[in-house]
Parts: sequence; structure tokens; C-alpha cells
Amino acid sequence: MSRFQFVLGVILAVCLIGQSSWATKAYVTDSFEVTLRTGASIENRVIAMLPSGQPVEVLDSHDDWSYVRLLGRGQGNKEGWMLSRYLVTRLPWEMQAGLLKDENARLKEKLPGVEEKLSEALRHEQNLAMSLQDKAKALHKLQNDYESLKRGAAEYLKLEAAYKETRSTLETTQKEAQRLAEENERLRSSQRNKWLAIGALVLLCGLLIGLVIGRQQKKTRSSYY
Repeated sequence: MSRFQFVLGVILAVCLIGQSSWATKAYVTDSFEVTLRTGASIENRVIAMLPSGQPVEVLDSHDDWSYVRLLGRGQGNKEGWMLSRYLVTRLPWEMQAGLLKDENARLKEKLPGVEEKLSEALRHEQNLAMSLQDKAKALHKLQNDYESLKRGAAEYLKLEAAYKETRSTLETTQKEAQRLAEENERLRSSQRNKWLAIGALVLLCGLLIGLVIGRQQKKTRSSYY
């Protein structure tokens, strides 16, 4: 391989790399049919008529012309030159309108389902609101019942304390009464025994006095005789 061929191959490779890295995607602008030619001049032969929205890959640009490759089905990688002013990088309005129309159709198809889900969500929200209201009422009732029970428990505790105190006082009183009764009974028994002893002593004294008097009388009679 000669030096010239080597240099030519390097230059060709660099050009190909530069073309592949520079290539961008574009579209034929709106509301036109643009000619695709074999060269960068209106004198070159027309090889295709490109409708608005035709996607192309821009491979090179020179002055007011761009070298493009047609994209899409059935194009067979056809390449040619077209005027650069007929290329836009945004989607053409017609294609955007078509996409919006398709999106609108899809949204319309989904709309009944969305409305049904929205209605169901609203019903569910209403049910939740009613349930929340009922639970709030139940909670309020429970709080009132709790306060009533709390007050009742406080009153019960007071009554229980009073009952225990009264019962304790009553038991103490009963014990004191029993003690007093037992002591009274002891006093009665002691008094009764005292009186019995006094009666017995008086009886004994009477007997003794009677005996003494009887002896004195006997002595007196015997002295008379």
C-alpha cells in the first residue's frame, strides 16, 4: 500500500466518523412538498418529493443545502440533497396535531373510567366522612360515660370510706357496750354477793344474839328457883 493510499484512507475514515457524529434528526417543515435532488443545486435531478413531516437524518450541510437520508418504512435508505430552510428540528405542527388528536382520543376513551373512579372515590370519601362523624359521636358518648363513671367512682369511694369509718365506729361502740355490759354484770354480781354476805352476817348475828339472850334467860330462871 502506497503512502498516498494510506493518507487517503485516513482522511476518508475521519470524514465518515465526522459525518456519523454530526448527523442529527430533522423533519421536512410544515405544509410543503420538498424536492429531494441528486446534488446541492436546483439543476440536479429530482429523485423524490418529500411531504411535510417526513423524518430525515441530516448527514451533511453545505451552503443552503443539506444532505439527508430518508427515515421511516419503505424508504430503503434513500439519500439526497434538499434546501436546509425546509428542515426543522421540532415536530411539524401537523404531526403534533395528529399526536394531540390521538392523545385526546385516548383520553376520551379513558374518561368514562376516570369519571367512574372519581364517583367511586367521592362515594368512598362520603362514606368515610359519615363513618368519621359516627365515630366522633361514639367517642363523645364514651367520654361522657367515662366522666360519669369517674364521678360515680369518686362518689362510691367516698361512700365506701364513710361506710368503713361508720362500721369501724359501730364495731368500736359495740365492743365498748359489751365491755360496759360485762363490767355492769360484774358489779351486779359483786353487789349481790355483798348483800348476801351482809344478810348472812345479820342472820348470824341474830342467831348469836338469840343464843346469848336465851342463855341469859335460862340463867335468870335458874336463879329464881
